[in-house]
Amino acid sequence: MDELGVAEHARLRPDKVAMVHGDRRITYAELDDLAARAAVVLDLHGVGPSSRLGIALANRPEWFIGALGAARLGAQCVPIPAGATADERTYFCTDGGVGFLLDDAALVDFTRAVTEVTAEELAAAPDWAPDYVSLRAYTSGTTGLPKAVLRPDVPAQQSAAGLVNHYVNYGLESPDEVNITASPFHHLAGFSGPHSAFLLGHTTVILDHFDAVEWFAAVAAERVTYAWCAPVHLYRLMAAPDGVKATADVSSVKRLLHGSAPCAPSLKREVLDFFAPNTVWETYGGTETMGTVITAEEWVRKPGSVGRAAPNSTIAIFDDDGRELPAGEVGLVYIGSDWGRGFRYAGDASLTESIYRGDLATLGDLGYLDEDGYLFVVDRRKDMIITGGANVYPAEVEAVLVTHPDIAEAAVIGVPNAEYGELVCAVVVATADLSEADVIDFARDHLVRYKTPRRVEFVADLPRDPMGKVRKRKLRAQFS
Repeated sequence: MDELGVAEHARLRPDKVAMVHGDRRITYAELDDLAARAAVVLDLHGVGPSSRLGIALANRPEWFIGALGAARLGAQCVPIPAGATADERTYFCTDGGVGFLLDDAALVDFTRAVTEVTAEELAAAPDWAPDYVSLRAYTSGTTGLPKAVLRPDVPAQQSAAGLVNHYVNYGLESPDEVNITASPFHHLAGFSGPHSAFLLGHTTVILDHFDAVEWFAAVAAERVTYAWCAPVHLYRLMAAPDGVKATADVSSVKRLLHGSAPCAPSLKREVLDFFAPNTVWETYGGTETMGTVITAEEWVRKPGSVGRAAPNSTIAIFDDDGRELPAGEVGLVYIGSDWGRGFRYAGDASLTESIYRGDLATLGDLGYLDEDGYLFVVDRRKDMIITGGANVYPAEVEAVLVTHPDIAEAAVIGVPNAEYGELVCAVVVATADLSEADVIDFARDHLVRYKTPRRVEFVADLPRDPMGKVRKRKLRAQFS
């Protein structure tokens, strides 16, 4: 598409609403003006090609106003969780080379400065079409400090075209589309929806956080056509009060995309039944790279699959000796890009080399391809449990446990054991009185003995990161 970016859409459709946040409605003309003003202010703070803008804000329009201003200066942004501790912010700012940090403490002065930019200053503001925001994105840091993921150095126009191509393939190229985002902007999945919307001229509805009742209300009120959710969001939608679900109007939704973590087949089927046919699509990948996509219709034919290779991507399975495995054999999942090596980890050449085989990279997931090229991810390699010499994939056990009518959520971990090496331990969120024996007996009816949990722990909530992934490292530390 030739028409990409806020400035272009402000010229073509100035009165089109770009952002909705509570009672605020910002048109493309207004967003273009704010981005230009932000560029002037950030330039005075030294932000530019050699100095990055750090953003540590909760979901709000100023997050993207700042990011778009930085883009017009040719500067990258460092997204930082709004709730990061002082030590964490110091790490991100130091590692990311942040020249100016836009956080709650700086927001009032930044906003006032933006409004006070003069006409002369505005006329001289840089024009950085197509308003492509370049991120120094970070991994979730589940195995240590977050690592910066660096993309290939390609022109902004090419990067923008590559990003929006995914949304075009989802059937979302019309300028009349409306996005809703409740995931935190500092995470790539929360960022990509509104960023792509601004490139394509869509409207983005911003929610402060994910709340099922608010989400349903906003979808109906704004006639939302697409959204991205983590599985935990899908669970909360399906667990909404019956009165809310019964009256929810989701008829406008064309695509409900989900990913970031495994989705239990039982939950997926419930979501498929709730939304219109072929609405719910799933993607697989990570901060580092895009891997696969599967439509609702394909998933019904291939339940449990995360799809085939996305456009411009390649999927292959290798064993530890570097042998590419045939269909049906479980090994490490590797993803390739038409760009060659699509990313690297900043300042850690050894880590980068450790995850590549040629130009193919692994995110550490175990899986297999079927005879039709559909990928089935069985689990994270680091989460696999070896008990008595047998491999147990926690995701398989979790998928069984959540089919119990009184189990809302479950996480399965390996705990040390002198005899077996590890024991299968289920950490369960129950909605009724259950005993350890109840859970074990249920699992035994559906799983072979060595996969059946030998220990059950009950908790009120599972620890999760901002994108809904269960923090299993924290569970292992708690129950080992």
